[in-house]
Order: sequence, then C-alpha cells, then structure tokens
Amino acid sequence: MKFWKSVLAGVAIALLSSTASFAAKTDLVLGIVLEPPHLDPTAGAAAAIDEVVYANIFEGLTRIGAKGDVLPALAESWTMSGDGKIYTFKLHKDVKFHDGTAFDAEDVKFSLDRAHADKSTNAQKGLFAAIDTVEVVDPLTVKVTLKQPNGDFLYNMGWGDAVIVAPESAGTNKEKPIGTGPFKFDSWAKGSQIVISKNPEYWGTPAALEKATFRVIPDPAAATAALMAGDVQAFPVFPSYETIAQFQADPRFKVVIGTTEGETVLGMNNKKPPFDNLKVRQAIAHAIDRKALIDGAMFGLGTPIGSFFPPHHPAYLDLTSETAYDPELSKKLLAEAGHADGFKTTLKLPPPTYARRGGEIIAAELREIGIEAEIIPLEWAQWLEQVFKGKDYDMTIVSHTEPNDLNIFARDDYYFNYDNPAFRDLIKQIEATSDAEKRTELYQQAQKVLATDVPAAFLFQLPKTGVWDAKIEGLWENGPIQANDLTAVKWAE
Repeated sequence: MKFWKSVLAGVAIALLSSTASFAAKTDLVLGIVLEPPHLDPTAGAAAAIDEVVYANIFEGLTRIGAKGDVLPALAESWTMSGDGKIYTFKLHKDVKFHDGTAFDAEDVKFSLDRAHADKSTNAQKGLFAAIDTVEVVDPLTVKVTLKQPNGDFLYNMGWGDAVIVAPESAGTNKEKPIGTGPFKFDSWAKGSQIVISKNPEYWGTPAALEKATFRVIPDPAAATAALMAGDVQAFPVFPSYETIAQFQADPRFKVVIGTTEGETVLGMNNKKPPFDNLKVRQAIAHAIDRKALIDGAMFGLGTPIGSFFPPHHPAYLDLTSETAYDPELSKKLLAEAGHADGFKTTLKLPPPTYARRGGEIIAAELREIGIEAEIIPLEWAQWLEQVFKGKDYDMTIVSHTEPNDLNIFARDDYYFNYDNPAFRDLIKQIEATSDAEKRTELYQQAQKVLATDVPAAFLFQLPKTGVWDAKIEGLWENGPIQANDLTAVKWAE
C-alpha cells in the first residue's frame, strides 16, 4: 500500500510540475538591440521606443496591422466628408488609461492639438501639419477638419507618434508610460531590460501573455548565446546575420526573413562643403559596391535600392543603375568638382551592426577614390543628439525604419539639410491626392528626383531577420512599422 501511495504521490508531483511548467509559458523574453532613450513615442524619434510601447502600451485612433493595412484602434469607426477634409471618428466606450482615468474625446483633442501645436516636440510633427481643427462632438465622437485633403491621414494616425495620451500623465510618459493598451508598464532596469505586464482591465481582446520582458542585447555574439541558452526566447530583429544559417538548421527555432520599411542610407550633410556639391555626392554614390556591402555587412541579406523607397511597395522603381558601382567615374566626378586629390572627412556611425560593419566597407571603398573617411563610433543617444538633432556631421549610416517616410526629404529642418523646392512640391501633391494611380505616378517622379540629386547614397532595404522559439505564435514576420506588437502573441499549446 505504501508503494502505491508513493507512486501516486510521484504522479501528482509530476502533474503539478508539468502544469507549473505550462503556466510559465505565459511569459516571454524578447531581445532588442537598442535601448530606447525614453518611453514616450510622442516625444522622440528613436525606433527603439515604438519597438517596446507601440500597440502594447499605447494606442492611437487607428493602428497599422501586420500587413501594413490601416485598422481601427481607439476609433471603432470613422467617416470622411465628400471633399476629403473632414473625418469624424466614433470612439470605443468604456476605455480606461492604465492609471484608471477614463478615455474620451477630450483626450483625443488634447493629443492631436498637442502634436500639431507650434511648440510641439513631436519628432514627426509633419504627420499633423494638415490638421486645421479638432472638435469634440460628444464624449465618444471627434471631428477632425483638415486644411486640405490628405490621402495619408488615416495611415498617419496609426504611427506611434500619433498615439493618444492623457493630459494627467502626458508629462511623465518618458519614464512611466501610461496608455490604454493591453499591457501596462511594469519596470525598467536601465541598461538591462524593460518589463510590461498584462492589463487586466483592457477594453479589447485581452493579451494571452501575462508578462513580456524586453532585454537589451546590442552585441551579436551575446544575442546568439542568449537565444541558444533559452535566456531569450525571441529576437524579432536578430543582429547576428552570420549565425542565421545555424538557427535555420536547428528545429528548436523558427527563422523568418521578412521585409521592413528600413531604407539604409549613407547620409550626407548637404549644406556642408564639399557635400553641397552634387558631383561630390554622385562620386561617393558611384564608389559604393552595393553587392559587396550587403555580402560583407549583412551576409547577403538585404535588397539593393537606388532611391528612398521600399522594394515591396507597388510604386517602387529600381533605380540602382543611376548610381551603379563605377570608381573610375567617381574619380572623374571628384576631379570635375575640384577634388582631384580627394579630401578628408568623417563618418559617424550608430551602434547597429549594419552601420558599424557597413561603415568599415564604405570607408575602404572611398579610400580607393581618394576620400579618407575617419570613422567615429557613437552610442545611439550620441547619434540622436549630434547627427539627427544637431546636424553636426559629415556622413553617417542609418536605416530609416519609419513607414511611408519619403517626405523626410521635404522637411525644412531635417538632418540631411536637403533643399529642393520641386521635390517639396511633389510631396505636397502626393499628400493631397487620394487616387491610387496618380499617387503611384507622383511617387515614381519623387524617387527619380532623389536618385538624381543624391541627397544620400541609397544602399539597401534592411531585412527583418526574426529568430524565435518554434513554439511561439503571433510575432510579426514583416515590419510594416517599427513595432514588436505582442497583442496576438502566445505559446502554442
């Protein structure tokens, strides 16, 4: 009898252990390369902010889905006037912010007015430039009147920069973000990890995960080791391109090579000599062997681009031939620009692998045509301060992962310092046009202008190299927006 009691006890313990193990699968640890400077998407340009908070903590009127489509979010529906200038949004009811305050039309008005105000600190203030007025019709209805029709308006409202915040907590969202999403901010160990937990009072479909930890691992070797050891179960954008094949051969993991909106460029300061000379910019572009760059820095992962436009977009034009690799032509153009003996310059590089490795390759190629580029490695916060905000640079390498962002070259104060009235006019026409055929025509005209003007050397489209535990479901395979949307993520049963 004692024997059978012992056996039954052992079975019970085993079952309890199995149940506990299964229950533990409501937690997830994700690896991210860059730590965000703060956690307020309405007050910062860093993609790393949205990679943590977008759709998880904060929500907008609309949201961008996994396929790049515009979906309802805090607005359950909307209507547009015949002239395309008035949008009326019907809001979900019984929505609360994480601190218990109620969400209503006043919060929408506050957020949009704040974003397009003269003193706005929103990094994508241009998204809101078309807004004329925001009116509260009733607690669950908002009317937004535009200055002119804008074919991108609903899409723009789905950006992380357009999330809705409450006046009570807007000032402290950088360190303690409070949104309406399915997850709440839990903790942030600076330099290590950010933890979010399930919001039990979420107004919509509840999250399957109880907790998610974003662990900051910038080093590719450390990222590989963490995945192999199980310390991290998912790396939505895995930085160690050279070990992708290793994970593809391991049945414990799923490897997904998807697309992103990340146009990778060699940015040049267009108002700083000698980069204010078109022939110098053309010479630099022709000195770069895109295939060698992609093979050397990305282990063959990436699609060459000749303008600032994603290859998966229906309006894409392959313009790589406009600046094809031709070092002899580069030398000729430099001579015509008065730099037959070349010149010395600097190349400021942020931390990502594509930038650091790519910078070494490009510096070597520029050396072949007489340009000596001193490499200056920067941490991400330094890059944002010196290059992006301060425009204190000669050249840099970065991937612009924001969606639908061709218009950055039309901005007056953007870090490229590119100024072309004809291009700005094209962007205005695109924004005011809803007809798909006409928009495609205008998009292609704009691509050609940039390929000719070379405000930056266009390198390649950044791939989305996802590696995660094979039992994880719901992570995005492509990156239509800079996000790690966990709303549908779960462990397979």
